[in-house]
This record gives sequence, C-alpha cells and structure tokens, in this order.
Amino acid sequence: MSYSPSAKLYLPSLGQFAGWLLALLWISPLLYAFWAAFHPAEFAVSFQLTAPLTLENFSQALQQAPFLRYGLNTFILVTLILTGQFILCTLAAYAFARFNFMGRSIAFSFVLVQLMITPEILIVKNYAILADLGLVDTIPGIAIPYMASAFGIFLLRQTFKSTPVELEEAARLEGCGFLRILMKVYIPLAKPTYLAYGLVSVSHHWNNFLWPLVVSNSIETRPLTVGLGVFGSPESGVDWSIISAATLLSVAPLLIAFLLFQRQFVQSFMHAGIK
Repeated sequence: MSYSPSAKLYLPSLGQFAGWLLALLWISPLLYAFWAAFHPAEFAVSFQLTAPLTLENFSQALQQAPFLRYGLNTFILVTLILTGQFILCTLAAYAFARFNFMGRSIAFSFVLVQLMITPEILIVKNYAILADLGLVDTIPGIAIPYMASAFGIFLLRQTFKSTPVELEEAARLEGCGFLRILMKVYIPLAKPTYLAYGLVSVSHHWNNFLWPLVVSNSIETRPLTVGLGVFGSPESGVDWSIISAATLLSVAPLLIAFLLFQRQFVQSFMHAGIK
C-alpha cells in the first residue's frame, strides 16, 4: 500500500477539544433532565438503555403544581417587560442619537453607569417603592424595575447613530415629523438589533428568579422559576424524575423557540454589531 504525503490523519486541536468538552459539560444537566423526565423514578440515576419510557412524570408534575398557570404568568411578565423596554429604550436612544440638548453627554453617562449596577443592589429600595404604590404581588410590580434598560438604550443608540443622516433629511423633505421619521426610517433599519436584544431580554427575564421570588406571594403572580423552586424544595419531597419533568416544562418554550429560529438568532446577532 502506497503512502500519500498529502493524506493526513485529522486530529482535533487543543482548542477544539476544549470547546467540545465545555459544550458537553454545559449540556450534561439538560441531558440528565431529559433522561430522568422520560423514565420511572427507579431509573433516574441508573442509566440502563433498556429502561422503559414513560410520560407519567409530566402528568404528576402538572397535578402537583399549577405549571400551566406559572407559564401564563411568565409569558405575561416577559411580554410586558419587552414591550416597555422597546418603547422606552427606542425613545431614549433616538433622543441620545439625533437630538442635541444641554447635558446630553452627562445624561448618557448616567445611563452607562447603570450598566455597572446590578439590579440585586436595589431590591430593598425597589420593594419599598412597590409597597408604597400597592404593586407588591402583582405582575406589573415584577416588571416595572426592568422596563428602562440601560443596555437596550446603549445598543439602540449605537444602531441609530449608524443610520445615514441623508435618510432622515429625505424624510423631512417629505413632511415627516420626528416620530414619523423614527417609525418609518430608524425602527425598520434596526430590526436585527431589536430581534437580538429581544432574544437576550426574553431569555434573561424568563429565567430571572430572585426579584420575582421577593415580590410574588401567590399562584396568580408566581412565574415558572419561582414555582419550580417552590415545587423542588426539600419540604415538598424530592423526586428527581418529576422535578426533571417540571424543569423541562419550564424551559420547553425557550428550547422550542431556539430550535425553530436558530438561524434567525445567529443572523440577528451578526447584524446587530456595535459600530
């Protein structure tokens, strides 16, 4: 057998091997959740290929806790936050990008400072304000502190500043006012940025736990993360198969959305680069 110098055995580089290893470590809890959720409790920690499959764990999870109600609360919460962020961040970003007013740089500096402050630091003050307003244990009360996003303002401002001024001038010649220019020129050109930011916002607030735990006290306002935490507490008993089924019910909407729109996800982040 002749040996061809051009024929080389492919070996993954150290970086590729480390990447695959990190990916495996990252996805291993999800793989275990799938295994435990679709198998009886006695096979939750014994990985036998011949173990029987079952959907009983999902039925038990839905019977023991109102996860459908938790899912509806989370959907309403995420939708409310994202709608508020789109409106407030768009108006603020447009003002910072295209209007010249006294103290603009100072005001935008204060916005950037908010990026360095974690929301957890303000929990006590935010809770006191909500108590004064009577919004404790309400979905709007959970959403209000996150509606003005410094990151959203910064990202949209950078996108608006990259929009050619000639388009705005042409719209003004057509008789468009400031809001009409925003709606007809800036927002359509910033769709990839809106999609990228929306994905980050929905993912973050769907999984947010600490602030909803502090504010929500009832089933009518409790999101999935808090409901899952209460359901999986040691006081209520620990059945890893049922808890894994409840976990999959909680993350299923995000997983399905990612699998259906993963190409759009990647393209939106590629087009939403900061210029």
